[in-house]
Amino acid sequence: MKLKNIHNVYFIGIGGIGMSAIARYFLSKDVNVAGYDRISTPLTQALEDEGCMIHYNDAINEIPKSHKYTDTLVVYTPAISDSNDELNFFRNNEFEVLKRSEVLGLITEKSFTIGVAGTHGKTTTSSMIAYLLDGANYSCDAFLGGICTNFNSNFVFSNKAKATVIEADEFDRSFLTLSPNIAVVTSTDADHLDIYNEHKGLLKSFQDYIDKLPSNGTLILKKGLDLKANNTITYSVSENADYTALNINITNGVYSFDVQTPKGLVKNIVVGLPGLHNVENALAAFVAGDLLGLSIEQIKEGLAGFKGVKRRFEYQIKTQDVVYIDDYAHHPEELKACINSVRMMYPTKKITGVFQPHLYTRTRDFSEEFSASLSLLDELYLLDIYPAREMPIEGVSSNMLLKNITIAKKEVVTKEELINKLNIKNIEVLLTLGAGDIDALVNPIKERLASYYIESKV
Repeated sequence: MKLKNIHNVYFIGIGGIGMSAIARYFLSKDVNVAGYDRISTPLTQALEDEGCMIHYNDAINEIPKSHKYTDTLVVYTPAISDSNDELNFFRNNEFEVLKRSEVLGLITEKSFTIGVAGTHGKTTTSSMIAYLLDGANYSCDAFLGGICTNFNSNFVFSNKAKATVIEADEFDRSFLTLSPNIAVVTSTDADHLDIYNEHKGLLKSFQDYIDKLPSNGTLILKKGLDLKANNTITYSVSENADYTALNINITNGVYSFDVQTPKGLVKNIVVGLPGLHNVENALAAFVAGDLLGLSIEQIKEGLAGFKGVKRRFEYQIKTQDVVYIDDYAHHPEELKACINSVRMMYPTKKITGVFQPHLYTRTRDFSEEFSASLSLLDELYLLDIYPAREMPIEGVSSNMLLKNITIAKKEVVTKEELINKLNIKNIEVLLTLGAGDIDALVNPIKERLASYYIESKV
């Protein structure tokens, strides 16, 4: 398939973060873009404002007539059920129907590609790299797994791109459709065991991804991960590597550090994002920028100016009275990193968490790890599991987690109960955590907190 010959593209599940980035790519090429999703969200509304035709019923008669001709490319996400009427209409009528990952592979197959993979950290790291390149006038396209605050988008477009930065997703082995020239791997913790069955299956998939590097390609690897490539550059915040972060300091929530590189010591790198894990992400981005020939000053300026990604350790309120942070953490290791970072920044404050588990299979497979991570909080409100693409599994529930969480102040609540259950006047630091639809609660919580603390001062 030659993408330059495509004039109509239809997306089934257009509101997904990865799908919407591809939709924006085709919009930038003046292609007619339409699609379906289950619900209207700020992201789908933004796509409509940008020129997409979107509807919210799984109904064949709502597909625009312009997209019912077989020269339409149909793109779907694996989160869509095989029983979806629109998907079956296109499949049964000889349309070209491709997975999101397959289309990404086609888009990037002739581009110099920097693919950032990892069970954690890939969204922030890929966004950092894209921002570094953009600031250095190293023109790039970028497909990101979150809304980068600096771009206010999950897609970056350049008419004369020298490279493509892409978040390489391990779910459903999607990253195996890509052809990276530089592969960054940030982490390989066990996840997606509904796909891989066991951790070694996931690790094999990461190695298969790395094996797609050409002979002159480069692997940028977090030190300690058991992956191999002919040309590997390692980085670490805790042990000697090709690039090592040293003298890590935190002042008023801002991290600074030095970097020992193969060429010498670079002093005073500043990254405005909180959390030691973001120092690690910044170090990976530093390596990529250095490898691509950016100057040290360009890298330092870019990292200092990077504002983060929506729902990645995103401050909603930050005052002397109360701090509210929203984070996408949905894996035990991500929860641990987030909570420990908050504890480091606010060692004398009580930390209250609201967590929505994501997927029955993930909750089942990592129940002990989830309970241990959530026990790092001082108090917890646990929401019901967000099922996403899954059907319920007998015996798997938020109550199953609750009984093994060791803190005294803990309870399972519904989303409808949460606002009234939150003891607003006793909150010092609040975290909302999860990858489901917990983000719909962020503004109501923020408004209630702000209202109480403003009124209490009057």
